Amino acid sequence: MLADNVRGSNALREQIAGMGAEAVISASSRRKVLIPHDATDYKHRNRIERRFNRTKHFRRFATRFDRPTVRFARFVRFAAAMIWLG
Repeated sequence: MLADNVRGSNALREQIAGMGAEAVISASSRRKVLIPHDATDYKHRNRIERRFNRTKHFRRFATRFDRPTVRFARFVRFAAAMIWLG
């Protein structure tokens, strides 16, 4: 699971480990004991976050005007194609 260091509490890490997943969360600079993480995987979190931020520029996506899931999914694909082409 990729997450920002704000979400790096011990309780969340234990919950993720209980599900059998690996927590890729950088340790906060305020932590006394630094927890190692995979820096390469953590960089992917930033790329994913930037992609979501680009889709929020489409007002229809950000406010979710399309209530039916099928119509919303179509617009998500359209917005992704517009970003890819742009």
